[in-house]
Amino acid sequence: MVSPAAPAALVRTLVVALFAALLAFAPAQAQQLVTVTTTVTTTVTWIYGDTPGAGDASAEDADEFAADDDTAALLDDTGDDAGVAGEADLGATRRYAPGAGLATRGPAKARFGPFAVVDGTTARMSGDVDGATPRQFAAMLAAFPGVRRLEMIDCPGSLDEEANLILARAIRRAGLETVVPSGGSVRSGAVELWLAGSTRRAAPDAEFGVHSWADEYGREAKDYPASDPVHAEYIGLYREMGMDDAHARAFYALTNATPFDQVRYLTRDDMARFVPLN
Repeated sequence: MVSPAAPAALVRTLVVALFAALLAFAPAQAQQLVTVTTTVTTTVTWIYGDTPGAGDASAEDADEFAADDDTAALLDDTGDDAGVAGEADLGATRRYAPGAGLATRGPAKARFGPFAVVDGTTARMSGDVDGATPRQFAAMLAAFPGVRRLEMIDCPGSLDEEANLILARAIRRAGLETVVPSGGSVRSGAVELWLAGSTRRAAPDAEFGVHSWADEYGREAKDYPASDPVHAEYIGLYREMGMDDAHARAFYALTNATPFDQVRYLTRDDMARFVPLN
């Protein structure tokens, strides 16, 4: 004789089996833990919810930061920039390296996303860049048109590289001075924002963290052919910010010589090899 509880047990077994099958074939959305080890043996971790002519600098200075074999192709000049021109979709591309904790911007007259206006001429930045950040920057300048100085306190980079390049050009057009004060840190995509300053300053202990960008599929710069328009986007930006062609290509190769899940830290003097500092 079959127990009255048997059908219910059978149903439960079938439901569990079905649920297990769905999990087996579902897209991987589990959080991924990434560990970053710097050149000074500092280890940083963060979690993602998805898996996927420069001043007095010389060409010899730039050569000290030679790229490895994987990134040397990014310096390959097989034609002028028109040969690689095109629309590079950077919206889903990120360049991001957060620290253990975000530094505070201190008291402020007003806040606009990662920006905090501290007086009539100075704003501080602490935080990352996303799709809304260029609009927040524009709103800040509309409300405080006298702002001329951007102090970059703790800037981990961008979650949206298209927005980051838009913001960099906006900083340049606004004629802002970009400053990394003592103890300040700019990393990943935020380095482009510092480069965008009409004048640039950095304390002796300022740190600059560089590494490759990554797209939504986890592909990095070295995974794209040298002719891809995405490379021209960055090299063109560096030229706009005052680098000559050789330094623009060398700096781009330097950043991409370090994988996305690691960070290479540069000093103020390292950066002075590529752009003039004030």
